[in-house]
Amino acid sequence: MKELDVVLERYLEQRYACAPIAEQQAFEALLDLPDPQLFAYVMRREEPTDSGWVDVINKLAPIDR
Repeated sequence: MKELDVVLERYLEQRYACAPIAEQQAFEALLDLPDPQLFAYVMRREEPTDSGWVDVINKLAPIDR
């Protein structure tokens, strides 16, 4: 999905290198998910149960308040 590619590339360019190891591992684990599941997380249609994933999703797609 092109939309996911844009979000994931932005995270890689801006945050991944300086992220803690646990966050990098959580990001890498998210990449193993099927695109529809990852898209549902990024679009806030579903919330992951893994707290590390929640943290990464919040950085991938912050909620505008």
